[in-house]
Amino acid sequence: MRHLANIFWLGTKELRSLGHDPVLIGLIVWAFGFAIYAMAQGQSQELHNAAVAIVDEDQSALSRQIAGALLPPYFQPPQALAAGEIDGAMDKGRYTFVLDVPPNFQRDLEAGLRPALQVNVDATAMMQAGIGAGYIQQIASDEIARFLGRGESAQAARVGLAVRVLYNPNITTAWFTSVMGIINNVTMLAIILAGAALIREREHGTMDHLMAMPLLPVEIAIAKIWANGLVITVAVWLSLVIVVERLLAVPVAGSIPLFLAGAALYLFFATAIGIFLGTVARSMPQLGLLYMLVAIPMNVLSGGSTPLESMPPALQAVMSLSPSTHFVGFAQAILYRGATLGIVWREFAAIALIGGLFLGLAVLRFRRVAAASVA
Repeated sequence: MRHLANIFWLGTKELRSLGHDPVLIGLIVWAFGFAIYAMAQGQSQELHNAAVAIVDEDQSALSRQIAGALLPPYFQPPQALAAGEIDGAMDKGRYTFVLDVPPNFQRDLEAGLRPALQVNVDATAMMQAGIGAGYIQQIASDEIARFLGRGESAQAARVGLAVRVLYNPNITTAWFTSVMGIINNVTMLAIILAGAALIREREHGTMDHLMAMPLLPVEIAIAKIWANGLVITVAVWLSLVIVVERLLAVPVAGSIPLFLAGAALYLFFATAIGIFLGTVARSMPQLGLLYMLVAIPMNVLSGGSTPLESMPPALQAVMSLSPSTHFVGFAQAILYRGATLGIVWREFAAIALIGGLFLGLAVLRFRRVAAASVA
């Protein structure tokens, strides 16, 4: 009981120290508030309000019909453009798409020929370029088929492809980026807060005072882990409820308490990394450099941005040993697909096992460094 009491009171000291650090408080508010909202609203991967122009060299009913089918919210109203103005307009970035309808286009179609439409695409807008070019091709094909009177025959195909989009029916980017932003920021804040807590003790000279007290190094390390983990867990809960569900109107399919329980389990691993890096770094700039070497590859290769099965087999095998991969797996399963504990318990067990081993290594490293500083 004495050890538990020491861990509790040391943890409350950590919370008070964090409360008097406006920089870290601002980082927490930014990471789970403004950053999530900006990421969801500013990194849209779907086509929206794209600037388009049309060079109508045919001046036919069909060309006007195609131009009239380029509708909001995907496209802005098409602007008329002369053929000689295409290169200049594209060079200036005025339009993402320029559709060129050649002369006699309608007449050649009605004669059974196969004239070509030209779509000029500004590929610097990479996401909109790829999606928008496909949309324009589909729109033009549908309008041509409708104009030629083959709409019914096209619908009477022998095989009908029924596409059912699950978990994100409108394929809205904000539904994905907001939740994944929270998941990635959990790792970032856990490492930075735990490592900064240790460096702060060293810079203020209070680490020597703590080691002179009847305290064990493991008590100091565990106290920092639970205190910083508690702060991040509360921040994640507030971010999900206020930013994701209310401000962004993103539905959470599963149980938030179950996700928070898994996040708290993962935080023992992530904060242990912060403690470990805090024993290596001698200042906050050094901690920042070590963070980039450790945390950024963990986030990038965890399966949050690119599916794990798309990576090389050797890399998949390595990342299967990382708790961050299992964290992303159960987070997506719970928040997107409404998974229960009976489905995600394997990820929970893997995080507990791997994270527990690393936590032991981090505490051992902290005890050696603390003993050396006293000596």
